[in-house]
Amino acid sequence: KVRVMDFGGTVLMIKVRDRFGRKTDVVCGYDSLSDYLEAGGYLGALIGRWGNRIGGARFSLEGKTYPLYKNDGNNHLHGGKVGFSHRIWNAEAIDGEEPRLVLTLVSPDGEEGYPGTLTVKVTYTVTKENGLSIHYEATTDKTTVLNLTNHTYFNLGGYASGKVFGQTLWMDADRYLPTDAELIPTGEIASVAGTPFDFRKEN
Repeated sequence: KVRVMDFGGTVLMIKVRDRFGRKTDVVCGYDSLSDYLEAGGYLGALIGRWGNRIGGARFSLEGKTYPLYKNDGNNHLHGGKVGFSHRIWNAEAIDGEEPRLVLTLVSPDGEEGYPGTLTVKVTYTVTKENGLSIHYEATTDKTTVLNLTNHTYFNLGGYASGKVFGQTLWMDADRYLPTDAELIPTGEIASVAGTPFDFRKEN
């Protein structure tokens, strides 16, 4: 069972069964829209036009430099002052063997400093395999940059079950992107060996 709101395309709840068949909500978040508005942040939301940071709040494309809104020190974070996480998305529920929620949003040319009118479609699907799929599509009328993502936090023991230190994680990734003091990727692609990011074996 999944609950999503049109504000930010935010995932509010994902209820799953544990090994004993008990249903629990594994998404960390709040209980009301006012909580999301007052707390700030990006819990559960769709992120755009750019997920993560853009160093110096500017980028160059086809010989032109585009200044962006600075909302993380000297940098641009998660789409700027009012990113996709804080917009109202158009929502259409589609029933069927794999129920879907289709969210659409139009970001006009120049919004937050980005070139091109961008039309975004994000589809949440509850799959036949009892999973949740998120599919992103976008079209633009100018060359632009784009990095869409979702910002949901999970506690697989249930959102109210306490700390996650007893849970284990396996991730089939042998490299990661180191960052500088402002969390901007340095450009290096480093091995996870000997770092806290090594989850090639469940731990």
